[in-house]
Amino acid sequence: MVGEARRLPLGGNVVMDRRRLLDLIDQIRVAVPPEVREARSIAEQGEEILARARQEAEQVLSEAHMQVEERLEDDQIVKAAEERGRELIRQAEEKVSVMVREAEEQVQARLAQAETAANQQMDEADRYALEMLKKLEAQLTSFMTTVRAGVEALEAKPGESESP
Repeated sequence: MVGEARRLPLGGNVVMDRRRLLDLIDQIRVAVPPEVREARSIAEQGEEILARARQEAEQVLSEAHMQVEERLEDDQIVKAAEERGRELIRQAEEKVSVMVREAEEQVQARLAQAETAANQQMDEADRYALEMLKKLEAQLTSFMTTVRAGVEALEAKPGESESP
């Protein structure tokens, strides 16, 4: 863009198309890795998994309570039902705990991947920007050399600039 920009007559400055420059900035923004967006999705999925696990645990608990109430008729049946209820509750808690742990591990892994990808893309963008700035600096140095040579050439002509 700098190479194609119109040069101003004084100072070596250039005029660049604002829309093209803003479009370039938008393209850089769009280049944000999908892993970052995916990390948000994974976090939401983790919350959904936790909600489902809790719902399943509540359902298991509800079923266990219903079974206990149905068997309250006999003491031995009641004791067996209570034991079974406790076992179901323990199993449900273990299942929920495992599901929560796995969901958290998945979320952490995806976040780490997204962060790594984002850092790599940021490093690439920084390298590209540095390269472009160095090219611009070289062009500006060349322009300055040309301008200086022109000024010196004009100053070296004695008497021509002093004529009426």
